[in-house]
Amino acid sequence: MAHLFRDLSLGHSKRESTQPPLQTKPQPMPSKLTSTDLQSPLGQLATQLTDSDLQLTAYDVFLAACRTSSSKPFSTSASFNSDSTSHHSPSQNHNHSPNSPALQCSLTSAAASKMKKALGLKSPGSSSSSKTSPGSRPGSGQGKSKRPTTVGELMRIQIRVPETVDSRVRRALLRVGGGLVGRRIESVVLPLELLQQLKQSDFTDQQEYDAWQKRNLKVLEAGLLLHPRVPLDKSNNASQRLRQIIHAALDRPIETGKNNESMQVLRSAVMSLASRSDGSLSDSCHWADGFPLNLRLYEMLLETCFDINDETSIVEEVDELMEHIKKTWVILGINQMLHSLCFTWVLFHHFVATGQVEMDLLYAADRQLAEVAKDAKTTKDPEYSKILSSTLSSILGWAEKRLLAYHDTFDSGNIYTMQGIVSLGVSAAKILVEDVSTEYRRKRKGEVDVARNRIDTYIRSSLRTAFAQRMEKADSSRRASKNQPNPLPVLAILAKDVGELAVHEKQVFSPILKGWHPLAAGVAVATLHACYANEIKQFISGIMELTPDAVQVLRAADTLEKDLVQIAVEDAVDSDDGGKAIIREMPPYEAEAAIANLVKGWIKTRLDRLKEWVDRNLQQEVWNPQANQDGYAPSAVEILRIIDESLDAFFQLPIPTHPALLPDLMAGLDRCLQYYVIKAKSGCGSRNTYIPTMPALTRCETASKFQGVWKKKEKSQNSQKRNSQVATMNGDNSFGIPQLCVRINTLHSIRSEMDVLEKRIITHLRNCESAHVEDFSNGLSKKFELTPAACVEGVQQLSEAVAYKIVFHDLSHVLWDGLYVGEHSSSRIDPLLQELEQNLLIISETVHEGVRTRIITDIMKASCDGFLLVLLAGGPSRAFTRQDSQIIEDDFKAIKDLFWANGDGLPADLIDKFSATVRGVLPLFRTDTESLIERFRRVTLETYGSSAKSRLPLPPTSGQWNPTEPNTLLRVLCYRNDETASKFLKKTYNLPKKL
Repeated sequence: MAHLFRDLSLGHSKRESTQPPLQTKPQPMPSKLTSTDLQSPLGQLATQLTDSDLQLTAYDVFLAACRTSSSKPFSTSASFNSDSTSHHSPSQNHNHSPNSPALQCSLTSAAASKMKKALGLKSPGSSSSSKTSPGSRPGSGQGKSKRPTTVGELMRIQIRVPETVDSRVRRALLRVGGGLVGRRIESVVLPLELLQQLKQSDFTDQQEYDAWQKRNLKVLEAGLLLHPRVPLDKSNNASQRLRQIIHAALDRPIETGKNNESMQVLRSAVMSLASRSDGSLSDSCHWADGFPLNLRLYEMLLETCFDINDETSIVEEVDELMEHIKKTWVILGINQMLHSLCFTWVLFHHFVATGQVEMDLLYAADRQLAEVAKDAKTTKDPEYSKILSSTLSSILGWAEKRLLAYHDTFDSGNIYTMQGIVSLGVSAAKILVEDVSTEYRRKRKGEVDVARNRIDTYIRSSLRTAFAQRMEKADSSRRASKNQPNPLPVLAILAKDVGELAVHEKQVFSPILKGWHPLAAGVAVATLHACYANEIKQFISGIMELTPDAVQVLRAADTLEKDLVQIAVEDAVDSDDGGKAIIREMPPYEAEAAIANLVKGWIKTRLDRLKEWVDRNLQQEVWNPQANQDGYAPSAVEILRIIDESLDAFFQLPIPTHPALLPDLMAGLDRCLQYYVIKAKSGCGSRNTYIPTMPALTRCETASKFQGVWKKKEKSQNSQKRNSQVATMNGDNSFGIPQLCVRINTLHSIRSEMDVLEKRIITHLRNCESAHVEDFSNGLSKKFELTPAACVEGVQQLSEAVAYKIVFHDLSHVLWDGLYVGEHSSSRIDPLLQELEQNLLIISETVHEGVRTRIITDIMKASCDGFLLVLLAGGPSRAFTRQDSQIIEDDFKAIKDLFWANGDGLPADLIDKFSATVRGVLPLFRTDTESLIERFRRVTLETYGSSAKSRLPLPPTSGQWNPTEPNTLLRVLCYRNDETASKFLKKTYNLPKKL
């Protein structure tokens, strides 16, 4: 049968046309398996038995086990070998004796394999490329090939045993069988019997014989001493004696094939150990059924199910082959549970070792693992549990090595393998957790979802690894582009990469993993979110000021977060909680808040500087009306320019939240402008600042002898006050009338500019990428609120201050100190009107036309108030007779004419409105004294009621002059140069004639 091996020996292609020399010595089983990181979990032997030794021993066991399946003796391989070229002919089987033993059963390859169908393995017809049967090779002419026709031949070819070895073993088994009448094969120690039956002359050379003898002795050592079925007693003499015999024989081979003393001693020691009972009632010898020797031998037999020409496929004759392999169970101590576990491992190992390309092997292993799972739930055997745990741990370890970093493991070229690997890994994990782990049994079953937990772990681990790689890549990209203009910050690059990674995860991996975890994509993006959160939060904590890089990173982080959350929400749309648990794992980066805080810091810095600028510049401001042609302060021009620049700078910030943060900036600028307005008007006084204190009430001195004295006294005071007013009018300080006018112009200009700024802000918003229609359509939120009101209030205050300062302070020498003092004919209104007109000219030239009318109106009001104050509270230096009323009325008309200015001044209705009080009071000066007294009594009684009947109370000064008001009537009487009035005041109130 040498032609069956010439294409299969190590180092030769099955397609070679030349025939290699016949192999006569046992050779290691050549393999294309390439696994280097997968150790067998079935156990390691404590003796130096090579894989070749184990394969040959497994073949011995196979032949012996199958030999006893028939009462007929074995025939050699030559007895059923044929050189016919028609091995595929069904009639070929007629060449064999009908009494052939089990090994020579014909192979029915035409029938579909039930086992392959159960495991989901394809038949040759379903594959795109036909596979060559074991032992076949291309024909030299007709293209015909030979194939094994019996199970025995198939096994010999699969395990690569040379014909000479096969023939020798079969001869030995025939001799052994002669002495087994009425006994089963498991009742003998096969290596011992082979040593007894074969001698040196049965081998080609001494070297082959020595190797064969050492192998069998090592097998005896492994099965009886190192890995016995029944544990050895330390005091067992047989074990010590056998150990000595084996070690001596390994150094100096014994003579086999004879019933000599050496063999008798060996047999005695071997049988003494092998025949020890394991608790069963059988008479089996235990030499190959101890763990892990039996599993390693059985693994070698299961390996033969794979086609030696294509190690990714199982032979078509696997049903018959497996049937015969199972006959070794009685010798190896294998049962169905161990078979399922070992076969699962072999299927899985072949998938891994052949490059992980044949998914059928992986799916077959997964299906076989389902049988293992059933067994694991029904057995409590500690030895089985130990092997089960080791095997599943090895499978799970291999799978998790790939799944814990599946981004590195899978790509477009092998993504099709991922589902199978995940399924196998999860199945192994479930058995380990649910049937092996004691921790699981202590918990209620519903509390642990093994599959979901494992997938969760794989996703998080793989995404963390992928993130770290993207982080390193981003750092490298940044270093590579550092010499380029405006290189992207690392975290901005990373955010983009992580976003792409999330999309790739969602599209490629999540659909696969969703079969075990309903929120696979959500867990993935939550993991990426957490990874990036560590970086961005550290970045945010280190930002001290707003920079383009900082904004770029924060915007990238915000975009990434929105994308990740969107994926999580979409993934959880059908979940029970709507994805709330996943979203809770994604606390916001607060990138927008960080941007907002940075912008607020930027705003605060600008506002602080602006406030300092206001303080510094207002201290230096001289309010010079000649500073510019518009008549307002240079500091106002500058602050408006700074505010305009601040707005421009704000809208140039590369942030997405201009509309949201604009109110903060506007409120701050508004406060700064308001502060400027308040500072600009501070210290300028108001209406009440300049109105003099009214002297105490006195009655009039009817004689004229004191008038000269009063005139002298007043004259000296007038001259001092006049000198002080000259200095003020010349502008020696910042509170002169021209300077006050500049302040008014300034506030008016700021108020006008507010509208311009607000329109400019709307324009900025329209050009802002992040703005929406409602952001600029709602004008209320884009207006300055404090400054316009402060400007209006400031203009009003300053206007009144100017008016009352002119009338009561600057012109007091001609009003308060001169008007109607002494002789009325020589102290009339003309001097006041002359100086008042000069001031009106100055104001008209200085004040902006927008506020000019208001100031002149206030001056007229102040003039009317001053005129009434002289008449009603001018002190004892003034006295009026009824005849003086005409002079007074004429003077009042002169005041009105001044402001009317022949129609070029104030409108007549305005003049009438603000002179109404004077017009109402002046008729009292024409009224006779008795009528005044009577009116005063009546009005007082009406005001104070019955309490005023016994004694008229002194009415208080309200300052609101009115012809029906008691205090106004009383004051007219006080200044009436009349005896009746004097006596009434003396009698009623005991008023003095002088202060």
